[in-house]
Amino acid sequence: MDNPKLFFRELDALLAKIGKNKRGKNYLTSIFVELGDTFGETIGVSSGGIYEDRKVNYVKIYGNEQFNLAQKIPSDSQAMHQLTNHSSFIYDNPEWSAIFGSNNNQDFTPAAIEVSSAEKRWLLVFCLKQNWAREEVTLFLNSVQTALNYRLFSDIIRDELEQAEEIQKSLLPQRSPKFAGYDIHGRSIPAEVVGGDFYEYFNFDEGNFGISIGDASGHGLPAALLVRDVVIGLRMGLASEYKLVHTLKRLNKVIQQSTFASNFVSLFIGEMEKDGHLFYVNAGHPSPFLVSGEKVIELKPTGLVLGFVEDIKLHRSHIYLVEGSVLVMYTDGIIERDDGHEVQYSVENLQQLVMENQTKSAREIVDIIYDAVFKYGRSVNWEDDATVVVIKMNGVK
Repeated sequence: MDNPKLFFRELDALLAKIGKNKRGKNYLTSIFVELGDTFGETIGVSSGGIYEDRKVNYVKIYGNEQFNLAQKIPSDSQAMHQLTNHSSFIYDNPEWSAIFGSNNNQDFTPAAIEVSSAEKRWLLVFCLKQNWAREEVTLFLNSVQTALNYRLFSDIIRDELEQAEEIQKSLLPQRSPKFAGYDIHGRSIPAEVVGGDFYEYFNFDEGNFGISIGDASGHGLPAALLVRDVVIGLRMGLASEYKLVHTLKRLNKVIQQSTFASNFVSLFIGEMEKDGHLFYVNAGHPSPFLVSGEKVIELKPTGLVLGFVEDIKLHRSHIYLVEGSVLVMYTDGIIERDDGHEVQYSVENLQQLVMENQTKSAREIVDIIYDAVFKYGRSVNWEDDATVVVIKMNGVK
């Protein structure tokens, strides 16, 4: 190698391109060809052919016309066993290289890596010219294989997370409900692509409506999958006209039977009557609070979180919303946000903030809460899922 710095700079740039380029139908081929064009002169590596795993054989789907590579390579050959054992391999043994179509009349040495996605597996065969150096080529092969496999794996995860994100979005309310005498607004921000917080609105008979807010243990995809089960369970239970306590007890059994024994969910659910009476069950969720003037009332838990014990004990409680009062529901991602010095925002600060802004609309109060708490955490990304729902009683006309 005449210029090691140039080699490493070009390799680094191409590895970055592998991660950034938009993946389409010809993604693998375009990257493969560019690798050969870039490093043909630097370390004597040229792109030879791409083979796709068809179980019995690897079948060539792209070939550089400069090299007369074989159309098929048996999957159970000794050459493929060497590649399986080493991930990348330089076939400088004539007995192994012959399988690629290399012979004494072809002045190159085959080298190969194996890359894969969830559905397919490919063999990338490079042709090494004279005076190649094993250390440089091995570094090249291993670096390219790692970058491509990571990219293909990342695409799988990204696709799955995007699907999960769409599913979770479909579970959360798309807009605030309209009920005479009430101003309602909610928002949920996951710490990752998907999260474990949720809230939901329900319609009941006689003009009554329901509200729930919850927090599944953990973060990310496992928590989001649990949220899906909980929200669907609530919808099915309440649609079947089960009472609140009965619905949560049935839901507790569903969570108990989950694959992950450590799963649990805190949940607050209430039925609001049009005249201001709220009947609720609080299964271990951070206490919502009602602000009315200088008065603050907390809606304490009426039972344990769901999922801890099989035979859960829950009871229903009641509160009355007077005209002008504000009910605030939230998850612990709000009150436990850290200022960087291990001091949390706290429920007391949240209550004081709402008290100072209780004359504003529900949407405005939600915006004020998020702005204040986000700034309290030094405006860094949310480290926990954060959800707030505000119900303001404007009075039934």
